[in-house]
Amino acid sequence: MNHVKDAPADLLRGAISEMASAGPMRQLLRLAVGRETLVIPIEVVREILEVGRMTPLPQTPDFVHGVMNLRGAVVPVIDLSARFGFGPTQVGRRTAIIVVEAKGDDDYEHLVAGVLVDAVYEVLDVDSKRIEPVPTLGVAIAAEFLAGMVNVRDGYAALLNLDQVLSPVALSQLIAASQAR
Repeated sequence: MNHVKDAPADLLRGAISEMASAGPMRQLLRLAVGRETLVIPIEVVREILEVGRMTPLPQTPDFVHGVMNLRGAVVPVIDLSARFGFGPTQVGRRTAIIVVEAKGDDDYEHLVAGVLVDAVYEVLDVDSKRIEPVPTLGVAIAAEFLAGMVNVRDGYAALLNLDQVLSPVALSQLIAASQAR
């Protein structure tokens, strides 16, 4: 009997085998900061807002865009482009604020902050086993801010480690250093 390679039954067995070896799926929000394509876990996202009125804070570093009122709560807004050393974000029609919840410190269990980004694109379903380690070369963002790399349609996207990017201890030290000048 002549066995045809890639017969429907073989394709089905291959798909079942691939699904069995896959890891749990993660939902990641794809966004842009400067020329960088980034992703963040959807579970840390509280909401996505248009850029509105913010109160600037004197004597703070460039990456502290200001604070905004979110239903009675004062929420700091961090400009990710400036935080990564790319310069301040030029607010345009696609610019957005993503309100996220990151790990806090000894004083606060969690930190709610807005992150200013150039654009928000889509939510991706990604096999967690397909998240690759951060390469040692060729990445514009400091490795401490990254949790991995994810293959997306247009290339790779860096998976942000928001707990590091928004570390209250690190942010406090940078703000204190800015005020000491």
